[in-house]
Amino acid sequence: MIKKINILYEAIKFEHTIFALPFAYLGMILAAHGLPLLWQIFWVTLAMVGARSFAMAINRLVDASQDALNPRTANRALPKRLLKPLEMVLFALAALALFAFSAWKLNPLCLILLPVALAFLVGYPYTKRFTWLCHLVLGLADGIAPIGGWIAVNPTISVANLLPPFLLGLAVAAWVGGFDLIYSCQDLDFDRQMGLHSIPVRFNVATALALSTLMHSLTIGLLLIVGILLHLGLIYWAGLAIATALLIHEHQLVSPTDLSKLNVAFFNMNGYIALVVFLCTFLAIYIRFP
Repeated sequence: MIKKINILYEAIKFEHTIFALPFAYLGMILAAHGLPLLWQIFWVTLAMVGARSFAMAINRLVDASQDALNPRTANRALPKRLLKPLEMVLFALAALALFAFSAWKLNPLCLILLPVALAFLVGYPYTKRFTWLCHLVLGLADGIAPIGGWIAVNPTISVANLLPPFLLGLAVAAWVGGFDLIYSCQDLDFDRQMGLHSIPVRFNVATALALSTLMHSLTIGLLLIVGILLHLGLIYWAGLAIATALLIHEHQLVSPTDLSKLNVAFFNMNGYIALVVFLCTFLAIYIRFP
């Protein structure tokens, strides 16, 4: 049983929840103007774990046949038959139940909006089969995280209340879509062979990297607007400057002719960026500087 759990843990890349979880917390602390209630933190955490685990399980199930043919992914649990499809389905249903129950425990609006989140989480794995805009869909799926965190704490529906989390969600969507553009470059030849769609396939690697830079510039711009709207102060600006430097370094690690450091750019840099933005925003709320 322990071995099977470890295989499942590795299969869904549970540790990568770090990419989205800090932004859900970011939405919470901004909505609460400080530290949310402990029960809100608890249920938002479980909702995020459930949502991401469900999304990854669905992704693995949908892509299992293609993963078996791709040298980069052939060693994943389903192609190697370390897990049975039924086991992954049951795990996905358990994760979905956790997501739905957590949304219900938070507030009615979270539960009402649950189908919207599910549409993105279930739909994304299929988009690469018919559109090169699949990277944007993945970004939007992750961009739900800060909006969900905000609504979990402040479910008031108004333009003034929802504009900051909406902009924050777009910032995360541009950030995730941008680094997915970088990540997808490594599968260019396989995707072409299989007739799959992506921006590297539709255009080329150089264009994909240029668009990634543009999307990450948009991320910083949107975070800048959020900081101005919410008067977040000096520590927030310092965090934004660090995040900008990390993004610049991320793009320096890869080029159209050298993707050897792609995993460092994708996994390390993006984990650091998520944590830096969250921690500096958290400190900005509690330690006010002009």
